[in-house]
Amino acid sequence: MFLKCSLGILVKKDSEKTLKSKEERGINMARGQNQKLKLLCLLDIFQRETDEEHGITVPEIIERLKALDINAERKSLYTDFEELTKYGVEIISQKKDKKVKYFMADRKFEIAELKMLVDSVLASKYISEKKTENLIKKIEGFASKYQAHELQRQVYIQGRTKTRNESVLYNVDAIHQAMGEDKQITFEYFYWNSKKQKVNKKANGELYRVSPWALVLDQENYYLVAYDEVDEKIKHYRVDKMEKIVLTEEARIGAECFGEQNVASYTKRYFSMFGGEKKRVTLEFEDRLAGVVIDRFGMDVSMRPSREGYFCVSMDLEISDMFYAWVMGLGTQVKIINPPEIVEEMKKKINQIMTNYD
Repeated sequence: MFLKCSLGILVKKDSEKTLKSKEERGINMARGQNQKLKLLCLLDIFQRETDEEHGITVPEIIERLKALDINAERKSLYTDFEELTKYGVEIISQKKDKKVKYFMADRKFEIAELKMLVDSVLASKYISEKKTENLIKKIEGFASKYQAHELQRQVYIQGRTKTRNESVLYNVDAIHQAMGEDKQITFEYFYWNSKKQKVNKKANGELYRVSPWALVLDQENYYLVAYDEVDEKIKHYRVDKMEKIVLTEEARIGAECFGEQNVASYTKRYFSMFGGEKKRVTLEFEDRLAGVVIDRFGMDVSMRPSREGYFCVSMDLEISDMFYAWVMGLGTQVKIINPPEIVEEMKKKINQIMTNYD
């Protein structure tokens, strides 16, 4: 009886030992798996918690890793720092407040560059408010948590003019794909009415079919430069007003419409993506507008002296309402010299505007 009880106790103890051993092995296995992630977790700690102004001590690193079920010893960490440096991640040590602290130097982006990216996203009308917030969060991921806080201080989204079309970036991606695969696309195109409702430009719901050739940023909006086979000419479309873009099986056509110029140089002569007739135009400017002319036409523009204090520019331009508006905006500091029909059209537009104030 005593032997039987003793054996029962021994069996129970062995069973408990086996169970405990299995649990420990399970924990150790989990920790062993996490150990494989040690360098990646260490890199993440340096990326998020350190910069040139903020370091982290070895005991703090051990504590962070322990919270992730990763065992680390001081000696092994020094080896890890060397491995990260070999990989191209520079880990620097510095003595601060009688403590040796480590931080990650030489990031992919400097804080000034990240601020510039944030400003660019904020200023882009073609990026919706929701997408703006998401992109800024992703940009913050390239900075430490301290730098990310600094980036947040300059984020002001409310009240900015932003597109309501959430799919603009996906539209851009689809158009790039179509150009890369040399395919035509179909899409719906809409405009806003006075009730702030979207209205399809084709009343019968018919799709547009074009050959995409370029994407251009103009007046803070994305435009598609495409060839319309039906009308046999190049047209422009606001990307934020395009919906349901689909790649077709038909190959692109219309490359010959750009003549001797490539697609990039074609877009240079535009004052806006509102199309117009191509004309050779001569303009006379006051000397102080040289910078304005260079900003508009680039450093390659030919500026020849005319009368005292003035210079002339002659070039091929696509004449649209935006061209006349640009000239009007410069007031008496600019004058259209040639051709005569453009001069007369300018006079006509000025008179039309004056009638609004009679």
